[in-house]
Order: sequence, then structure tokens, then C-alpha cells
Amino acid sequence: MAEAYDIEVVVFDVLGTMVDEPGGIRAAIREAASAVGDMTVDDVTVDDVTVDQLLAVWQEHVEHEQRRIAEKDRAYANSEIIDREAARRVADRLGLTDPAAFERLATASRRSKPWEDSLAGLARLARRFPVLGLSNAGRATLLRLNAYAGLRWHQALSAEDARACKPAPEVYRLALDAAGCPAERVLMVAAHAWDLRGAQAVGMRTAYVRRPVGDPPNATDTFDLRSDSLDELVAGLT
Repeated sequence: MAEAYDIEVVVFDVLGTMVDEPGGIRAAIREAASAVGDMTVDDVTVDDVTVDQLLAVWQEHVEHEQRRIAEKDRAYANSEIIDREAARRVADRLGLTDPAAFERLATASRRSKPWEDSLAGLARLARRFPVLGLSNAGRATLLRLNAYAGLRWHQALSAEDARACKPAPEVYRLALDAAGCPAERVLMVAAHAWDLRGAQAVGMRTAYVRRPVGDPPNATDTFDLRSDSLDELVAGLT
């Protein structure tokens, strides 16, 4: 299958595609709620529903601020800054005031677990191709996340170096510059259709991998490859 597209380099999205980022944030919110002591938010017991509501507060802030950056309504801010803002919103709802507990919450994205097939799939693919990670996570977060999750890239690239957020084209060009080959020989792998559309816009090949937290393709998407798991994709490429 790889020969059919003349693929030389494989690029992976990280958050959501290789690690369960929402799961990591959810766990940090529950830990922060425990630090408050009474495990309540607005007199409501912190159960799974409440944690999911707080997770939505976090995610909505991140998405809103990244959209503002893309639309030039806000100067570029890296993921550490935006995550800290999101964490403050969650902390205020929890009544969390302990500085150490807040710091732990604000750095939740550094502690996301890999999906079951991520490590083995990445290792197997890395024996055949140069593999790059390309993430909206800031440099400091990406470094620590890779170490925590055990992700072993040939190179990991942060959108911070482009001072933009995916799906801005300049972020994908970081990967193309590192790959040093034509865009049509670089395969972008992601669980987010919006991410793959951004890669397509700069000429990259695209592979969608289904994850529980991803953004599924719609009827008009024309990605080169689609898989139900990373194992399935790797088997087709190797």
C-alpha cells in the first residue's frame, strides 16, 4: 500500500490520535476535585457527569482561543498559556485555591496515556519509515508528554515553532521542511478530519485513524486511507 503512494515519511498528530488527551484532562479534573476536599461543585457531588461538564469547559476554551488565533483576533499563545487559562476556569468552578493542586491541573496535557496500539504501532512503522510527531502542543508540553506516554519519534515538532495552530498551513510546512521530500510523499495520520483537511491543503497524503475522541470524516472527505485502528493502518503500510 505504501508503494502505491510512494510514501517516504509518516507524520502523526499526537493529541487524540496517539494519546487520550481528554482522558488525561478528565483524570486531572477529578484529582483537582479531590484536592478541594468535599468533592462538590456548586453543591453538586463531583460525579462522572460533572467531570465531563468541566472537561467541556476546558475544551471549549481551548477551541475558542485557537480559533481566535487563527482569525488573528488574538496574538499567538502556546498551549501552556491556553491550558492554564482553561485550568483557571475549571479551578474557579471547583473552588480550587491550592497553588500546587492548580499547577498539577494546568499541566494535565503532559500526562495523557497512549492508546493501546500506539506504542507498538509507532515502533513497527518506525522500522520502515522516518516518523514525525506534529502537534499543537507547545514545546515543553510535547517534550514531557512524549516522555510520559513513551512515544518514540525520530523527530517531534511543535506548532509553537510556527507560532500558529493546526490547521494553519505553516504548521504542516514544519513537517514538510523536516521531511525534505515532496509533500505528496509525506503521509499525515490523524484521528481528526479537520487536521487531515489542513494537511491535504498543502499537498500531503492523508490517513484517518478512528479513535473514540476523534473528529470523523464527513461524506465529502477524500482521504487516501481510512482505518479503524492504528494496527490496521500499520499493517497496510508495512
